[in-house]
Amino acid sequence: MTELPPAVSSTGPAGADPAFLDTTRAAYDAVAVDYEALLRDQLARGVVDRAVLGAFAESASGPVLDVGCGPGRVTTHLAGLGLDVSGVDLSPGMVAVARTRYPDLRFEVGSMTDLDHPDGGLGGVVAWYSVIHVPPHLHPGVFAGFHRVLRPGGHLLVAFQVGDERRDFTEGYGHEITLSAYRLRPERVAEQLVDAGFEPHSTLVRAPEPPNEKTPQAYLLVRKP
Repeated sequence: MTELPPAVSSTGPAGADPAFLDTTRAAYDAVAVDYEALLRDQLARGVVDRAVLGAFAESASGPVLDVGCGPGRVTTHLAGLGLDVSGVDLSPGMVAVARTRYPDLRFEVGSMTDLDHPDGGLGGVVAWYSVIHVPPHLHPGVFAGFHRVLRPGGHLLVAFQVGDERRDFTEGYGHEITLSAYRLRPERVAEQLVDAGFEPHSTLVRAPEPPNEKTPQAYLLVRKP
């Protein structure tokens, strides 16, 4: 899932919520329809985003999983680049929107903290602004799960906002919600990915694009040996 845009209300830093899966699911269920309408054409304006996804598409081979796919905009973009790609998302509301919007693609409900995929079955995994809703101390387990489901030579692409703070949202798209998102340090994420067994491939950090982005954006492409 991509983080809600900066226009939503935020209460500032707070402690980690042990029920983050429930709150994240409920928040995205509430905003799914409006979220899809707002972000539907975002990739058309994102030159760097498309370039990064294109590099991933040329690196990956075999089936690809878009983890935290939301309404499926990245999934369908990757399909258009020739990948055999499916999506999984924590939010049933998001999956319902994705299935309606892109009926020819496969979308399932599931959590990145417990991927229901066999060991070594995937050629690529994309986590496009989706790990940002997982408390950072749980990232090593998530990255180990990505490593498990990838075949040797498979690639993982992770995208996120740069920083070291937590933001807590209370409103989005006219809905009252409870949602937390974490800005992350690329060097720390890179260390965790190496610890999980990945080899570094490429790291890109770009400047924020006004008016909506407030922080740099990071993209890490790594490979399972």
